[in-house]
Amino acid sequence: MPAAGGGRVRTCPGPAASVLLVAALCLAAAASASAKDRVVFFSTPSRGIGCVFSDPAKGASFLRCDVLDPAHPPKRPASCELDWGTAFGLSPRGHGRRLCVGDTALSQDARVLGYGHHRRLGPFRCASRRTGLRCTNRAHHGFSLARERQRLF
Repeated sequence: MPAAGGGRVRTCPGPAASVLLVAALCLAAAASASAKDRVVFFSTPSRGIGCVFSDPAKGASFLRCDVLDPAHPPKRPASCELDWGTAFGLSPRGHGRRLCVGDTALSQDARVLGYGHHRRLGPFRCASRRTGLRCTNRAHHGFSLARERQRLF
């Protein structure tokens, strides 16, 4: 689960920084969520991929999914001092992004999204298959995640 105040989420410099900042704010808000805020955790049946959807009362929705143990993690960039290659974020309109994080969206208490099923959360749609999880926004951008391969689009 995302840390409730002690966990750190660091953004990487560049044009995606504002999108990633939204993710950090959404996850931090989960700890002090008001009745109007919505935070939903879910995972694949293998528990190898876990996600958190955040829809704050004020601000943009955000989806984050983490891969427990990717087979081929990419090299961590110098701008990231935390974990790289395991967490992926998606805003309502932007492309899927890798996140530099110090916490996790994986939770053993998360509701399971069964293989062959999909779930709509705000502007996002995630479909669970035996081959992995695919999440998209309304602009048809997103990510496909599996232990063996992660793809952003």
